Amino acid sequence: MTKLYLSNSKKLLNTAITVWFTIAVVGQWIFATYVMLFYGKATATGHSEKWNKVLPNGYVSGESLGNLIVGSHLLLAAIIIIGGPLQLIPKVREFMPKFHRWNGRIYIFTAFILSLTGLYMVWVRGSIGGIIQHTSITINAILIMVAAFFSIKYAKERNFKIHRIWAIRLFLVVNGVWFFRVGLYFWLFINQGPVGFNPKTFEGPFLYFLTFSQYIIPLSLFELYLKAKKSSNKKVIQTTITLIILVTIIMTIGIFAATMGHWFPKMTE
Repeated sequence: MTKLYLSNSKKLLNTAITVWFTIAVVGQWIFATYVMLFYGKATATGHSEKWNKVLPNGYVSGESLGNLIVGSHLLLAAIIIIGGPLQLIPKVREFMPKFHRWNGRIYIFTAFILSLTGLYMVWVRGSIGGIIQHTSITINAILIMVAAFFSIKYAKERNFKIHRIWAIRLFLVVNGVWFFRVGLYFWLFINQGPVGFNPKTFEGPFLYFLTFSQYIIPLSLFELYLKAKKSSNKKVIQTTITLIILVTIIMTIGIFAATMGHWFPKMTE
């Protein structure tokens, strides 16, 4: 009876994480479409100043190099959001190994460039928020580079089991900004407006919490999932399933709110 219960619990655990991943990918691809349509259209039509409607100091007249760096960051972000999930789908790895290898190389290279351009945007170009948010973004960039390094290391050593774990960690920290946006729109949706922060300065206790949670929560939940997969402790498995379901619900609401309240309207401008 205990073995049957554990078997069913492990199946439910895998189902919960699969549902989470599927919803996350849909949400990320919606976001990537928004980035390409809004920023791409503004750039293609010669109205890059429209970037500033969403990204303060995104476009600065006369600063060609800085504008190029920001534009590259946005383009690479869209590319990595589309290509990243494909690296984690087992069927893609199994039936398209060459694509998996080359897409992985592009993904990791892009992750490094995104980290560097992101740091430039925060510390040189200037960004909304204060020193706490900027510090958190810096930590996120470092985590991306560390995860990218170990993903490469274990792939070269052909230790694919550990490689996949680091690849998932990389996927989670690369999408830190996306998790932040989804979490923010969830918060705005349930409170029907900004609570716990100043929308003008973009500072306040909730944003301080969210800026670190954008990578701490996904990474912690993944480590708990890894533990639950190996565990025979009912409470560990049940707790992990419950947390994954809770995070999935929050994420789904956040994706819906962000899509309907911001991403879709900007796509159609």
